[in-house]
Amino acid sequence: MAESYRRSQWSHGLFILPYLLVFLALLVFPLFWGMWLSLHKVDLFGPGRFVGLTNYFRVAGDAVFLQALRNTIVFVLVSVPTLVALGLFLALALNRTTRTTSFFRGLFFSSSVLSVTIVTLIWRFVFIPGDGLLSVLFTEAGIDQINFISTRGWSLFAVGVATVWWCVGLPMMLFLAALQQVPKDLYEAAALDNAGPWRVLTRITLPSIARTIMLVTIIQIVFQFQLFGQAQLMTNGGPNGSSRPLVMYIYEVGFVRWDVGRAAAASQYLFLIILVAAMAQYIVSSRKTEDGA
Repeated sequence: MAESYRRSQWSHGLFILPYLLVFLALLVFPLFWGMWLSLHKVDLFGPGRFVGLTNYFRVAGDAVFLQALRNTIVFVLVSVPTLVALGLFLALALNRTTRTTSFFRGLFFSSSVLSVTIVTLIWRFVFIPGDGLLSVLFTEAGIDQINFISTRGWSLFAVGVATVWWCVGLPMMLFLAALQQVPKDLYEAAALDNAGPWRVLTRITLPSIARTIMLVTIIQIVFQFQLFGQAQLMTNGGPNGSSRPLVMYIYEVGFVRWDVGRAAAASQYLFLIILVAAMAQYIVSSRKTEDGA
């Protein structure tokens, strides 16, 4: 009996073996290989030599890296709350079973299936000076045109607008799924007590989907710290690096300057920042949920 039970366990384990192999090959191995590369002076054409923590010190003292870090943090601090709030607002507005709401759900989610190339092309047509949509609207309104793509301070804003438009579909759908799991009897009880919309929202809806809010926030923190394609295709990190994110810095160091060890060290910094930010959000949200309970 015990032998057949052990055989059954091994046979069940075979079902997850393909996933484990892919997980090890595409996630675990690259993670540790990147750590190994970050401790070496290496390019793509030689074996490299061990330099310890030198690459980490070089990256930490690089003004371009610090600028890219600052740009990324500002981008995340603005884009993540915007995506969470806008996704929640759309979910609340479309949490009905009608043809109109179904149409708008598909409309708002449709941008999420587009490639980053298509998204940036669309928004370049909006922000491009002279013939862009915003330039035409500003001209008609008698307002001075703003070169959003090539002006310091506005370039990162343009990237953020394109990113929010592109990514808002996923938070909306996750919130919709959570809202549909809230027990209807809670709303019926609130209606019997003559509770207003704001009280229903703050006392029933938001506490009921608190874990989904935490999940969406962590997902967006991880996603937005990896900003790359939009910034590269819309502004190329300009002007003067004012819209260069961390991933673009890693790309330029590793594949333009061929300093793979230094790029690997920068990627480890990025990994640590994402990990700390996600865990901090998880801990804070968990404590709030427990206090609310």
